[in-house]
Amino acid sequence: MTPTVPEDQIRKIVFAYHHDPFQVLGAHQVEVDGHAMVAVRAFLPEAREAFVVDDAGQTYELARIHDHGFFEAVFDRQDVFKYQLEIQDRFGNETITPDPYAFLPVLSDFDLQLLGEGNHQQSYEKLGAHLMTVDGVAGVHFAVWAPNAKRVSVVGDFNRWDGRRHPMRVLGGLGIWELFIPGLAQGTLYKFEIKGSFDQVFVKADPHAYAAELRPKTASVVWDVDRYHWGDQEWMEQRAQTSYLREPVSIYEVHLGSWMRVSDEGDRFLTYRELAHQLVDYVKKMGYTHIELLPVMEHPLDASWGYQVIGYFAPSSRFGTPDDFQYFVDYCHQNDVGVILDWVPAHFPRDAHGLARFDGTALYEHADPRKGEHRDWGTLIFNYGRNEVRNFLTSSGLFWLDRYHIDGLRVDAVASMLYLDYSREPGEWVPNVYGGNENLEAIDFMKKFNELAHQNHPGAVTIAEESTAFTGVSRPTYLGGLGFTFKWNMGWMHDTLSYIEKGPVHRKYHHNNLTFGLIYAFTENFVLVVSHDEVVHGKRSLAAKMPGDQWQQMANLRAYLGFMFTHPGKKLLFMGNDIAQWSEWSEARSLDWHLLQWEPHQKLQRYVADLNRFYRSEPALYQVDYNPGGFEWIDFGDWERSVIVYLRKAEDPSDHLVVVCNFTPVPREGYRIGVPEHCFYAEVLNSDADIYWGSNVGNRGGFRSDPIPWQGQPCSLNLTLPPLAICVFKPVREEATPVS
Repeated sequence: MTPTVPEDQIRKIVFAYHHDPFQVLGAHQVEVDGHAMVAVRAFLPEAREAFVVDDAGQTYELARIHDHGFFEAVFDRQDVFKYQLEIQDRFGNETITPDPYAFLPVLSDFDLQLLGEGNHQQSYEKLGAHLMTVDGVAGVHFAVWAPNAKRVSVVGDFNRWDGRRHPMRVLGGLGIWELFIPGLAQGTLYKFEIKGSFDQVFVKADPHAYAAELRPKTASVVWDVDRYHWGDQEWMEQRAQTSYLREPVSIYEVHLGSWMRVSDEGDRFLTYRELAHQLVDYVKKMGYTHIELLPVMEHPLDASWGYQVIGYFAPSSRFGTPDDFQYFVDYCHQNDVGVILDWVPAHFPRDAHGLARFDGTALYEHADPRKGEHRDWGTLIFNYGRNEVRNFLTSSGLFWLDRYHIDGLRVDAVASMLYLDYSREPGEWVPNVYGGNENLEAIDFMKKFNELAHQNHPGAVTIAEESTAFTGVSRPTYLGGLGFTFKWNMGWMHDTLSYIEKGPVHRKYHHNNLTFGLIYAFTENFVLVVSHDEVVHGKRSLAAKMPGDQWQQMANLRAYLGFMFTHPGKKLLFMGNDIAQWSEWSEARSLDWHLLQWEPHQKLQRYVADLNRFYRSEPALYQVDYNPGGFEWIDFGDWERSVIVYLRKAEDPSDHLVVVCNFTPVPREGYRIGVPEHCFYAEVLNSDADIYWGSNVGNRGGFRSDPIPWQGQPCSLNLTLPPLAICVFKPVREEATPVS
């Protein structure tokens, strides 16, 4: 048989360098000896024989045109018709399937326009792998952005990872490649084989994949993330009506791989569904309002803790399937626990199967290493100046809020995104168009993302991990800010840890480390954090940072946590800190839960649980976190004795608490402090109580204030300050007496 397609076109198909296989493969109207006919062509390298089965059920043999498996049949018809391919392989297996090259494009011109503009907020619905039915045929539609590729193919178990078998079509000038493959189902393993501009061939995981193989394997997995039936409608409706700026927020920061392991089963990870019950039960017991997860997005290296992401749309397969992670979030919500995810739009790893030089060029990253490399981390920086890259990242963040009902995203390494000279010496960075060091494209990306996140997902929060003095991080974009809901207070963490690590005899020389945070406490919507970064890499655990013998270490820890929970700002505590773990955190092992067999650790855990409940029960500790009206110093000047005294106030300023902190191991009797009212002040919290493994020094439940003006207040209390402790007093209104 004489083929109806030129030999060079056949060779391009057979040797996998045709940029548009639909020009050759599938059904085409042709002219043979002056007659209009239809030719059906297929490249089937695995086939011994192949047949066309038309819509009437008639079978016609395909002729082998090329030894490598190029087949063609010509039909005396004028119109293209529906058909299937019947394939008999060399082992005698028979398959009947629709021809992938018989389908029209799935992506519309409007989709391509939005993707090109960077305005497709749900690009994850168009790019990647999607189970769908086209023309009554079930299968998977694949689409990927690779504008500088000569050829892109879908490869997987279904075609023996043969890049010649399923080459994709390129649509328009944007560089979007697509192909619908009939018959594929959920769980199909796949990648994209890409031929670059210099004919180099490499295999990449899908940037938009919903699931991935368990490391060290690297294939993407077809998955339907829309099939899970959620039961958290009440939570989502309530969240949409909630302003967390005025609510108690106490976050338990967790690394899922090391929170708890199953030691009698090879020290394996808990699954998402196991964690849903065990972790959520623990969080409820401890009184936290939210869980914050170190990144669960798919990542190849355990030691990166998830901060070097490969799968920006895929929860890690270490702990189960996407359905399992949806169950985890759903269970959290049904138990009134919010879920925050760490998200990493700042940089990505160089792993060969990932985003690095995705189509043979610097596509997601900058080509110039002065812009495109994080030398400290060995990673690559996103090119925020490209519409498609901004679209990719925006869609990733919105995806987790949408498909997984996530309540907030904590954005990692914001400081590195803001500044072009971040961790660079002079000459190692390129100024912006105005000659400055601000990364204008990254700033624009963050503003627009925050606007979309808050607009599309009411009640969801965004949190910036940002350590510089950049102004307006948590201010609305219409006021010139970046638009984040909250900002981590890294300065407070570093100053106060530096203070509490010192021996009490030296603290009076560093008193300003305690008080300095109040100078800027209301310039941003801060979250006070004691995060994972502070209990790793030789920094010691939080308990081990504390000076003195074991009793003093525990007392210091209680006083420090009490100061944190009564200070303006929301709260975040890393796992292990609430049981006074002595060893540094490691991602390679479980927390030291065995410590809870000992009384000091049991009582410290009880103290943190009581702190959480006390914090959540007292509006004065959370309603006015971000306005100076919610805080008032009574005395910050007693540096000699390392004592500070302050007020916290609710929206109703008569609802107030008096907080007294003594950061020395010396009990102080007859210590007078000023208070606003002449009434009974109940001692509602004492970190030195026996139930917390303290020395049980206190104030016998409280005192009636004296009508003696003191420290600028109309009344005063004469107290006993327990050693290394915090005490909180609350007025009992029914006994209030006006001061004349």
